[in-house]
Amino acid sequence: MEGKTAKILAGAAAVVLVALELSLFLCFRLSRPFYLSTAVILSVVLAGTAAALLCHALRSPRGRAERMARRPVMDMDGGEEVSARVEYSFFRKVAGLPRRFSLEALASATDDFQCVVGRGSSGTVFKGILDDGTAVAVKRIDGSAYGDKEFRAEVAAIGGAQHASLVRLLGFCLVRSGPRFLVYEFMENGSLDKWIFPQPAGGAGGRWLTWAQRYQVAVDVAKALAYLHHDCRAKVVHLDVKPENILLDERRRGMLADFGLSALMGKEQSRVVTTVRGTTGYLAPEWLLGAGVTERSDVYSYGMVLMEMLAGRRTLQAEPGPSGSRRWTYLPKLVADKAREGRVVEVLDRRLAPSAVDEAGVRRLAHVALWCAQEKAGARPTMARVVEMLEARGGAAVEVEPPPPSDMIVVDLLALDPAAHAHRGGLPTTLPPGSAGTASSVASMSDSFALSYLSGR
Repeated sequence: MEGKTAKILAGAAAVVLVALELSLFLCFRLSRPFYLSTAVILSVVLAGTAAALLCHALRSPRGRAERMARRPVMDMDGGEEVSARVEYSFFRKVAGLPRRFSLEALASATDDFQCVVGRGSSGTVFKGILDDGTAVAVKRIDGSAYGDKEFRAEVAAIGGAQHASLVRLLGFCLVRSGPRFLVYEFMENGSLDKWIFPQPAGGAGGRWLTWAQRYQVAVDVAKALAYLHHDCRAKVVHLDVKPENILLDERRRGMLADFGLSALMGKEQSRVVTTVRGTTGYLAPEWLLGAGVTERSDVYSYGMVLMEMLAGRRTLQAEPGPSGSRRWTYLPKLVADKAREGRVVEVLDRRLAPSAVDEAGVRRLAHVALWCAQEKAGARPTMARVVEMLEARGGAAVEVEPPPPSDMIVVDLLALDPAAHAHRGGLPTTLPPGSAGTASSVASMSDSFALSYLSGR
């Protein structure tokens, strides 16, 4: 409509101009006044045309966008002028979209990668401060097994995962023929392992989570995993559920981290085979046996974490034995034995005040953990069911029954049963049939995950 009006006005102006020139010619012929009048008229017409074109450009959508990009906006707090780019970044952050950072921006934010807050086999984590004051954790990933296109696809998928108990992925950085970076929001309280395991002298050994806080963290992480498994567009299998990958926010609520290094599976995809390169003590038996992984592998790892939160100790722990030897204990076996005897409270972390502990909640958490840690993947509950059991909903509103006894083949594979290796260390000389290859895998297993993989929907 605006274009049609402009054409009509331009046509009318041309007609008026021709009529005016004809009148001047009839009055002055080709005299000096005629030429002067013509020059004045043409100047006015050209000036008017230029003004009209400028006005049209400013009113067009593209012109408005460019003008807004150059126009400073006022900061409501300090009256300080900031560019429209900062405002755009703010709305992008609210939308939860990961942005691409330059290497220079991350180097500036982390003071040239000086402040190290964590290390792992797949990379190093640095603390940084962005230009807008946001505290971030920058994870440098070394030795990525796939290319830029696959990495971007994974970042896009993970960036779309929005849940209150997931650490938000703020952005990423790609360096050609170099490391990749993932940028997460920073959690000041650090990881769960610092709050449930006794710390060495000089560390944060004087702080630990109360029973109520531990139970709440268990629920938070269960909801995060249920979301990844059941509610994402692409089913996300975390592959590395352990206390070091559970962070605590300012209220000491659980936040699941490092799911950006996980695996994306199709909704109909049931199993993915991958190399066993994980954390000893949290790997599901199907990984050790090379049978592939599913979301139930995360359930197994989660069950191990529950037991560690319950007891305040690692799943695998060496204790002094006779004649200066070491006696290994396997926490799931200990919890299962105590649960069968009705004395599961005896496993509880001794630092917790008995008066502040809910014994019914202890039994519920222990039974849920044992269900999650079943040797057979099909016997484990889904994470959605785990949430129901922990929150006492559905059929678990009254009591969570203890699971049937498990074979605990990990005890045999790792020679952790004292009766099986009282006179020798290392792996047992006798393994279950077909497990010879597994023994070598366990013996050479690395202590943490490398980058995992992407699998199509």
